[in-house]
Amino acid sequence: MRPTRVVFVLVPKVHLLDLAGPAQVFTTANDFGYSYEVHYVAESEEITTAQGVPLRAQLDWPDVGPDDLIVVPGWRSPRLSPVPPIGPGTRQRLRDHHAAGGTVASVCSGADALGASGLLDGRRFTTHHDLTDELAARYPRAAIVRDVLYVEDDRVITSAGIASGIDLTLHLVAVAHGAEAAARVAREMVVYARRNGDELQESAMLRHRGHLSDLAHRVQDVIDTRYADRLLLSDLAGQVGVSERTLTRIFTTATGLTPLRYQQLLRLERAEHLIGHGTTIETAARTVGFEDARMLRRLRARTAEPVAG
Repeated sequence: MRPTRVVFVLVPKVHLLDLAGPAQVFTTANDFGYSYEVHYVAESEEITTAQGVPLRAQLDWPDVGPDDLIVVPGWRSPRLSPVPPIGPGTRQRLRDHHAAGGTVASVCSGADALGASGLLDGRRFTTHHDLTDELAARYPRAAIVRDVLYVEDDRVITSAGIASGIDLTLHLVAVAHGAEAAARVAREMVVYARRNGDELQESAMLRHRGHLSDLAHRVQDVIDTRYADRLLLSDLAGQVGVSERTLTRIFTTATGLTPLRYQQLLRLERAEHLIGHGTTIETAARTVGFEDARMLRRLRARTAEPVAG
């Protein structure tokens, strides 16, 4: 099978990080054997970025199929111009790719290009918080989702901008190759947590990754991808080559939690997400790895208790 083709559409004053962050995800994934072929196209051969760095791009588009991805990074836009900086030909390519079963994505103001192509109509989308009102008014047939990192709706994926473009593309790697693959890429990029696009809260993964212990990060990588499994402390310790006592000491010092408590927090957050989307407590408990709903109810009650003082 040929590699997945990822085509970045560059426009004048494109933001470097909107482009470089997602591109880094796919090229780093290549280093681990997940096959991506990255292309950069534009309507002129040279594009000057918002940061002043000139870029060279292809004028000719590669052939793309249903398994491929087109990404429109954002450009400098305190206010959007009346007409998005992509021509009719590029808009048609975006429409044709999606109509053929392909996925299109945007970072930040790149959502304006998708909207101009008609791809936001009837769909949910997000963008940078400074542009939400403007794009909501410009594309009234679309439903703006505010204050989230990214939104996926029928193979149209939009993100809030800058670092959220990395979150979006790590999500795509996880969908294609599994959570463990995305975790490996994130860790190689020193992005120690993949944030969920549709969640407003700061996740337990994010809150407890702000440390410099490589051993604790490696254990967290295992727990993050297998939080619903029964994980024995002895197995976790064996995977990183230390005793159970040493693992508990290092992990607790780094995160403020024992490995078991960290796993429980991940399970609880996932269960809350499921319950919020209509799943029963009993089903949510089984899905996240609890034998029955009693432990889940206890944990939910514990977190709901007011803090004294």
